[in-house]
Amino acid sequence: MDIDELIFIEHNGEAYRYIVESIERTLLAKAFTYTHGNQLEAARILGINRNTLRTKLKKLGIIRS
Repeated sequence: MDIDELIFIEHNGEAYRYIVESIERTLLAKAFTYTHGNQLEAARILGINRNTLRTKLKKLGIIRS
């Protein structure tokens, strides 16, 4: 059994969400760090609305309200 199979077994029914959130967390954190915390600039780089970015950052625990 390889790592890919383990992800599907360990996250049965949640594999998609687990993988997307893992990648999204890394991407958003890097964009946020790259822009020195400037949400508007990070959103522009990512091609999403600043409010969407802010919501995702809060949800993933990257920033606090």
